Amino acid sequence: MSMLGVLRGPRQVLFGAGQRHALGTVVSALGSRALVCTDARFGATPEFAHLVGLLEAAGVQVTTYAEVEPDVPVHQVVQCAELVASADPDVVVGMGGGSCLDLAKAVAVLLTHGGAPADYYGELKVPGPVVPVVALPTTAGTGSEVTPVAVLTDPGRISKVGISSPFLIPHTALCDPELTVGCPPALTASAGADALSHVVEAFTAIRRPVTAELATERVFVGKNELTDTYALLGIRLIAGSLHRAWSTPDDAEAREAMMLGATAGGFALGTAGTAAAHAIQYPVGALTHTPHGVGVGALLPYVMEFNRPTRVPELAAVAVAMGAPREWSAEDLADEAIDRVAALLASIGIPATLAELGLPADQLRWTAEQASGAERLVANNPRPLDVDALEHIVRAAHAGDRAALREVVPTAPGLAATGGAR
Repeated sequence: MSMLGVLRGPRQVLFGAGQRHALGTVVSALGSRALVCTDARFGATPEFAHLVGLLEAAGVQVTTYAEVEPDVPVHQVVQCAELVASADPDVVVGMGGGSCLDLAKAVAVLLTHGGAPADYYGELKVPGPVVPVVALPTTAGTGSEVTPVAVLTDPGRISKVGISSPFLIPHTALCDPELTVGCPPALTASAGADALSHVVEAFTAIRRPVTAELATERVFVGKNELTDTYALLGIRLIAGSLHRAWSTPDDAEAREAMMLGATAGGFALGTAGTAAAHAIQYPVGALTHTPHGVGVGALLPYVMEFNRPTRVPELAAVAVAMGAPREWSAEDLADEAIDRVAALLASIGIPATLAELGLPADQLRWTAEQASGAERLVANNPRPLDVDALEHIVRAAHAGDRAALREVVPTAPGLAATGGAR
């Protein structure tokens, strides 16, 4: 037997329109003192006030931190933990986009185990369970409501960093698509491109040899039978709903499908992991100051093209999930998958090249060198990557030349540069 199935997730996921109204009941079952983390935009809405009211009506004492910034500067984790220490919260509630959920998870680590965020960078550094987290996403993108990772921005490092541990998985995810209706088109596009990259990269990730130790030695084990199921579900849902959610923001059916697709993507990436598109986006984002989802979306078709020689069957399945005829040959379907992904991303305004993102032409080698430091992501790519191979992807993505990635590029088999990124 060579099949492997690994899946990690919350104790419970409550999905569907109106499920946010269960917040008071869910949180009060876990504790009586809640820290609520959100950003200034959502914190100023009547919906946020209503949700806090649900907690208070359930007898929960609420302390609010409504200053979360995009990409979670690491100082905010420390600041939040220090500000709320005297309140002694026994539940942390994250409400908002991925940054709000990531901050909630990182603060839960500090509240439980102390120290500094840097003590936990990397995989499996969190020593034990943390204060329970309840996640309430308001975007359909990161899937952070079900994942074991919190991504942070550390000014001492060029690329983003992450805390990755099964102990970070929220206790409960409350996924109510009605909360995404207010997302403006640009945010819907960025979040949706991120969600699409999660399902595609998780489905095409490396498949590691089956051992009894694999799931205990790694947070992200690569593609497997269980994550593949969620990835294909996410691909099908996102392919059929992303453009509609972007073009018609009040399309409730599209919003529902997008949130379910994003959550499915969280299940897939949370165990399988992501790969080259995410590794390259970190330095691209640092140089261009563009949203994470926009960067990974711009890169995704090029990474798919680079990985095509090792993932024809998987890419064929992606194409079928996106609506291509099953009777086509695997080779034709693999091409179709890349074309359909590129077309979908273009239809919601995601730039087609890194040049359009503002990446300077004289920083392409540097970008590849920095991307190689994202060891976990580089090692998860199905086709071996070294700095030269990464530069080949970066140059093609900068020029908009997918055909260049059909050329043979020598790589050192199994080579992955060392580094400390997520």
